Amino acid sequence: MSAALVVVGDALLDRDVIGTVERLAPDAPVPVLDELEQRVRPGGAALAAALAARDGRAVTLITALADDDAGRTLRDAIEGSGVELVALELHGTTPEKIRFTHQGRSLIRVDRGGGRLARPAPVAARAAIRWAPAVLVSDYGRGVAAEPELRGAISTPLRSRLVAWDPHPRGPEPAPGTTIVTPNESELSQQVPVPDGRGAEAALARARVLRERWGVRAVCVTRGVSGALLLDGDDPPLSVSAPQVDGGDPCGAGDRFASRLAGVLADGGATADAVTEAVAAASDFVGAGGAGAVGSATRPSRRGGLVVATGGCFDLLHSGHVRTLEAARRLGDHLVVCLNSDASVRRLKGPGRPLVSERDRAAVLSALSCVDAVRIFDGDTPVEILDEIRPDIWAKGGDYSEAELPEERVVTRWGGRVVILPYVEGRSTTRLIEEAANRV
Repeated sequence: MSAALVVVGDALLDRDVIGTVERLAPDAPVPVLDELEQRVRPGGAALAAALAARDGRAVTLITALADDDAGRTLRDAIEGSGVELVALELHGTTPEKIRFTHQGRSLIRVDRGGGRLARPAPVAARAAIRWAPAVLVSDYGRGVAAEPELRGAISTPLRSRLVAWDPHPRGPEPAPGTTIVTPNESELSQQVPVPDGRGAEAALARARVLRERWGVRAVCVTRGVSGALLLDGDDPPLSVSAPQVDGGDPCGAGDRFASRLAGVLADGGATADAVTEAVAAASDFVGAGGAGAVGSATRPSRRGGLVVATGGCFDLLHSGHVRTLEAARRLGDHLVVCLNSDASVRRLKGPGRPLVSERDRAAVLSALSCVDAVRIFDGDTPVEILDEIRPDIWAKGGDYSEAELPEERVVTRWGGRVVILPYVEGRSTTRLIEEAANRV
């Protein structure tokens, strides 16, 4: 079971105003956007929390909200994402970021709102931090990360707790005892302007300075399409390359990176593994539409065209699995694998399964060239995650008819269809396990 995570930071209400542009204004040479729809979603620290919850873990968000329309909308969006909310009182108005878009491209962004904390953090917030196995500070420079009571709780010594801090140029230094910080290259350059230069070597030199200045164990520099650089204790620096993504939307990629990094660390993963998984998750997030795809019916469209989804346990990956996945990928332009969690596999296969953990199974599947994304689900069927992905095609290998698949009733709601892939004879995880047991 995934470890719980507490997220501390500034929440924003993200609002997309989507429309079409077909003319210029008569009084100025500016485009006129005819609004078609609006979409709202949690932003800032609230986005990081929502993404961590989507990974299947219990998440508590400590943030500040005003008692206004934007605050109430944001509260509903946070709680609707499965996140437990501990709200601090914000004196002022809830921050909003409003993007006006045409054909998937932003025309302009309007920022409004803001304020200050009305009173110190309540006991419930401090207690949530002190009992947490891991804390992610998602700082957007609006005051929550600087609150003295919260910083004191974060700094309270606890041998098993990990603290990941995603800093902001307008925010405070990380609290004492922080495990890892995750500035991007621009933020790092603002914190450490020398030495001069760009590229990996300059970033590592600045990271060394920052690590000593802040007294943290590790610095991970995120570099967009170039991946990430990790400086962890006395270990040699690690460079993690990002998978190539065609198109997509980078909005929210930093929150996806930080939330996955903190989650892997909370589960006991090594720092290098956490960074590797976070880079892959952020790249997939960008390709799937970025923050604009969160909480909406938008389908993942890394390369455009048809989205195909398939699912299974994939406990011991064998040639039958690979052939089925390759066949599914040929049906469209983007393949998402819905992977049964460890708990789901145990319910379906028995207490002795899986032999391979969900994290390792996901890593192996992600390494296949035919797989574009892996999503882990806890249910006995992937119907809930399919409702979120909304694929054009649900592909299933084996001896099934469409009538036997509960997924068929789901995908047809948005015009999707089911494709039954040919069963590959003689290939079975159960048979592999039995043969291995007989040879011992």
